[in-house]
Amino acid sequence: MPKPEERPAARPHDLILESRTTLTVTGVQKVLHCSPESAALETGKGTLHLAGAQLSVVSLDLEAGEAKLTGRFDALEYTRTAAAGGFWHRPLKRCFGKAAAGADLSARKPACCWYRSAPLRTTRNWSCRKAYGSWVFLCCHSASRKAFFVCGKRPFSAMFRGMQTVLYEQKGKELIMRKRNIRKAAAALTALALCAGVLSGCGGAASSTASSAASSSAAASSEASGEDADEAAAKNVADLIDAIYVQERNDNTDEQCAAAKAAWDALTDAQKELVEGENADPDYFGRDTGDASKDAARNEDNIGENELLVVSFGTSFNDSRVKDIKGIEDALQAAYPDWSVRRAFTAQIIINHVQARDGEKIDNMQQAMDRAVANGVKNLVVQPTHLMHGAEYDEMMEMIDEYKDKFESVAVAEPLLGEVGADAAVINADKEAVAKAVTAAAVKDAGFDSLDAAAEEKVAFVFMGHGTSHTAKVSYSQMQTAMQTLGYSNVFIGTVEGEPEETACENVIEAVKAAGYTKVILRPLMVVAGDHANNDMAGADDDSWLSQFQASGDFASVECQIAGLGEIEDIQQRYIEHTKAAIDSLNG
Repeated sequence: MPKPEERPAARPHDLILESRTTLTVTGVQKVLHCSPESAALETGKGTLHLAGAQLSVVSLDLEAGEAKLTGRFDALEYTRTAAAGGFWHRPLKRCFGKAAAGADLSARKPACCWYRSAPLRTTRNWSCRKAYGSWVFLCCHSASRKAFFVCGKRPFSAMFRGMQTVLYEQKGKELIMRKRNIRKAAAALTALALCAGVLSGCGGAASSTASSAASSSAAASSEASGEDADEAAAKNVADLIDAIYVQERNDNTDEQCAAAKAAWDALTDAQKELVEGENADPDYFGRDTGDASKDAARNEDNIGENELLVVSFGTSFNDSRVKDIKGIEDALQAAYPDWSVRRAFTAQIIINHVQARDGEKIDNMQQAMDRAVANGVKNLVVQPTHLMHGAEYDEMMEMIDEYKDKFESVAVAEPLLGEVGADAAVINADKEAVAKAVTAAAVKDAGFDSLDAAAEEKVAFVFMGHGTSHTAKVSYSQMQTAMQTLGYSNVFIGTVEGEPEETACENVIEAVKAAGYTKVILRPLMVVAGDHANNDMAGADDDSWLSQFQASGDFASVECQIAGLGEIEDIQQRYIEHTKAAIDSLNG
């Protein structure tokens, strides 16, 4: 009879929580799982369950029995020490009876499937329960030999198509743990992922270095073999990517970005193809978007008293960033040589992506404002490259309001389309100028002498914007009005989000069809030809605009122009004029 597995001797167990952001735990026997949103540590006093946000294991010493975690801690809870058979024995036992650790699971149909709380939902074959509100699910299949432990904050309807799962599968008299990664996986909850790198799989760690991340990935490969090793290494990288795919910067962001890139570089080509997580995929590091060295972060210090801060949403597409955002910044610097042009992005997700992949550090809005204060800037002019007075613009203004008393003078220039009118019939000089500029560029790139010549060939131009639920969405309707007012009958405005409603793809397709045009050219109505232009508009997926127009069967040809508004000289001139008005306002 085999001897039972020896458990580590119990050690003194204490918790030290500092400012709700740093937790030191002693008496730790093992880390059962760790994700950005939850963690579980086995101690001599029972299993300690943690819930919060951006949780990270920053140090772990099992010999000393001490672990240190950072993040925002929302809940701490204990369960009894695990019974013989390990952490999973107890919940599985409740599902399948006393013989769960060694019996034929298919022979039993559990009346319930349990892990600490009341039933969530029961289907024909699946019995599921939840714990910690919407945090943890344990599901047992009555007709197979499988039980799933699922972690995440998704509704049940999305659970099996979008969760990270740990699969226990009966093999002989043993329960074998296997990792299964379902598309768009949520935060990891798996001891296997932990083997791949507990210090990095929890969202990164302050003490992690690029080399330790690579080592954790290699350790995962040594713990498993073949396909399992590849999946474990890929999952480790996916977790690291998901940890930096966030809209808030934290104290560990720099280390997390370095760790993610190092772990990716340590993968084989075959392993890289397996990377898939909540937001992670092989394209995160692997897609070629151009030469980042051609860009300029524009975050230098010692810039003088006058700063022109250009604020953009941002893009991780290097060539587009150089042509569109840097193109606007360069034009503004040339127009106003007495002002130091600096850059800020409002999308931290993009900032982290560029930093992790290319090593280029771009300031977010708060960093840029702090830098301006530290540089002794007296006069600050902010030029947003945003299209309109939407949600991003509003958030930018809130940040500026927090800092405006730190400068002698502050002025904010208009976004590209200027003020938002009251209804779809109202257009201004900005919208008319943009309508002319983008149409002229599209006609030229299509090889036509004029828009009328394109119309004679039954060619329609469709400009795809982002769309928004913000009240500023009327700007898209106003752009369509501007096109009609200019006599551009073969020009149509659409949006990715389908707001306003008439700009949804299916409605634009019907409008183009009804107007009698048989050829279509798609082009972004966006300052930057980034992810939306390359994927939502011109991507190969069935839901891209290119695919939808082609699938309709109503058009002889559908082509795409991948070019942002920012690279058009007339658009750059519009920003120059807006900046001039802001500078002039400082002089009374």
